[in-house]
Amino acid sequence: MTLMDLFWLFFIVSALQPVLQQRLLEAMRARKIAQIEKERGSRVILLVHRQETMRLLGFPVMRFIDVNDSEAVLRAIQMTDRSVPLDIILHTPGGLVLAALQIARAVREHPAKCTVFVPHYAMSGGTLIAMAADEIVMCRHSVLGPVDPQIGQLPAASIVRAVEQKPLAEIDDQTLILADIGRKAINQMREAVEALLADKMPPQKAKEVASLMCEGTWTHDYPISADEAKALGLPVSTDMPDSVLELMSLYPQPVRAQTGVEYLPVPRPGGGTRTPFSPRH
Repeated sequence: MTLMDLFWLFFIVSALQPVLQQRLLEAMRARKIAQIEKERGSRVILLVHRQETMRLLGFPVMRFIDVNDSEAVLRAIQMTDRSVPLDIILHTPGGLVLAALQIARAVREHPAKCTVFVPHYAMSGGTLIAMAADEIVMCRHSVLGPVDPQIGQLPAASIVRAVEQKPLAEIDDQTLILADIGRKAINQMREAVEALLADKMPPQKAKEVASLMCEGTWTHDYPISADEAKALGLPVSTDMPDSVLELMSLYPQPVRAQTGVEYLPVPRPGGGTRTPFSPRH
């Protein structure tokens, strides 16, 4: 074998190595998902968003919940028998209200038990999805976040308050329009959260929690700990299974774009081992 042959062999192996590593990682994920589904008798859906880089230029790109994610999650739920529990693993900074609310409503309306696992954080839209679940499983230092609407780069509640503190004649038309949109967004989000919490706590308590989460009580990135979430009345547990943490370890910071939702793309019929749960009526 000549020096040139060795060079080309090294080049081919180097070029194929990232592809082979990715295929191996995907196979390990699929096996782990199948293992958890078998142990818990459930459908496992992951909604994982990492900071990624553009393929050619290498610029960082922050992924978030979008309509592609909602389509994928809704499809996974539709492929799941109504008697099969859902286990949703969330790791996300949030995203579009439309997409997050679609997922949250689908989770709430699934008749079997729905459990959301938050190994690290599920902010904003991720918290909206978590509040729709029958149980939220967090690590001791995992966090949720407020779901107050954002208008552009500004909190809707702050725009409304700014307008209320100035004479009407001193406020320009654009700010007045933003304040009007802000009021509508806050009201819509508050009503949505109240609906998601309706079967988890008394109506008055649901109204109080919705106001707290939607009306700018905290900054949008405020970390709500497991203890704080439990104090609010959310169905929080800190009994995080090791298998979920092991699965998350198979989602390292990627160097290329990948889907934010992953599940075994086959119908999940009923039968076999099931988690005991009384369906909601």
